[in-house]
Amino acid sequence: MYRDFRAYDRWTKKEVHCLYQALIVAIATRHADAVDIKFLVDGRPVWIALPHPAWVEYHNRTGKSITDPLAIEIAGHYLKTVLESGEGVGREMYALTVGQTLEHLAAVSEAAPSSSVA
Repeated sequence: MYRDFRAYDRWTKKEVHCLYQALIVAIATRHADAVDIKFLVDGRPVWIALPHPAWVEYHNRTGKSITDPLAIEIAGHYLKTVLESGEGVGREMYALTVGQTLEHLAAVSEAAPSSSVA
């Protein structure tokens, strides 16, 4: 659902194409406690950093794990939200909090409750 999608930039009203490209554990690359998910937004790289503690919190609450496909969906949902709300102007990197990660996970799960991503 959010691996390859289109969104409308709030300010320009332009449709942008968002394409998932990579998932990297950021401990090695940025010395961060996060998973970085890279999208191309009309060819421009944009990174969404999801904090590792969100994996622990989600598991403690539900007994389930955040899989790589689910992490991609969470990041894609967040990216579409910031672009369409006007918060996504020109940034290359977004770092979510645990709360934001879980909010977008819930939104993805609600949008596709029977999906294998939840």
